[in-house]
Amino acid sequence: MKDFLAISDYSADEIQDLLGEAVKLKKEYFTKGNKPIFKGKVLGMIFQKPSLRTRISFDMAMRHCGGDALYLSPNEIGLGKRETIADVARVLSGYVQALMARVFEHEHVLELAKWSDIPVVNGLSDYNHPCQGMADALTIIEKFGINSKGLNISYVGDGNNVTVSLMHVSALLGWNMTLGTPEGYDMNPKAVEIAQNIAKKTGSKFTFVRDPHQAVKGANVIYTDTWTSMGQEEETAKREQILPPYQVNAKLVSEADKDVIVMHCLPAHRNQELTDDVADGEHSVIFQQAHNRLHAQKAILARLFGVA
Repeated sequence: MKDFLAISDYSADEIQDLLGEAVKLKKEYFTKGNKPIFKGKVLGMIFQKPSLRTRISFDMAMRHCGGDALYLSPNEIGLGKRETIADVARVLSGYVQALMARVFEHEHVLELAKWSDIPVVNGLSDYNHPCQGMADALTIIEKFGINSKGLNISYVGDGNNVTVSLMHVSALLGWNMTLGTPEGYDMNPKAVEIAQNIAKKTGSKFTFVRDPHQAVKGANVIYTDTWTSMGQEEETAKREQILPPYQVNAKLVSEADKDVIVMHCLPAHRNQELTDDVADGEHSVIFQQAHNRLHAQKAILARLFGVA
């Protein structure tokens, strides 16, 4: 691994191996603490978008393993505006040992990786969110086991960047996925094509429907996300008219498998895409999922630093 830009860049075996490393590092942390395998390493963290989980989880992942992290705000960098992305990448390559970038445009993180001599991690782009996808997978295997082919994953709502990574990790791990999205809010066609090509090898099945109730039938996992992502604020009023039928509420959850888990990458607009009673209910794993960002990212960084 030189960079971590998309889950689909890796094979099923590589993703399983990475998840196994995350399980090991999480267990180690909760037993005797992580070994200082990142000692002498500094992660530069470039942010174009605000963050809670991404910033803190990467910072603490470095600290838990003996390293350090450096926060670089939009005003300090001005990625592609104050100076070129190529120049930023080459300058930072001489200061830190890896970069994490949370950007608006996917091309920005690709260009950072192109010009950087150090590993680059995609902390979120408008195309995908691979670190979230790995945390999601870690949460699912903690419930259903590492060898859980044939699980039924249901996503309801806007087909966004988070869903791309969930779709790709599901394909690689042999999970079936049903996506319930309204017309005009479908998945990125390129991302769907990639998932379907992976599925030919792993046996995953993908189904695309409009009806959220149809989407959750037999679901082992129900996943949803905010109706309006950062950068789409001008569409808020329109989305709030279209997406209410896709709300994950007690009735929708009752139509899935009795042991279904409910997931959301957060931040959640409570009682909009996800009701309070579900978010805080017996099926919810949203906070376990958030905490797993920390351990999944330790595994990613360990591979990139070549220490695991």
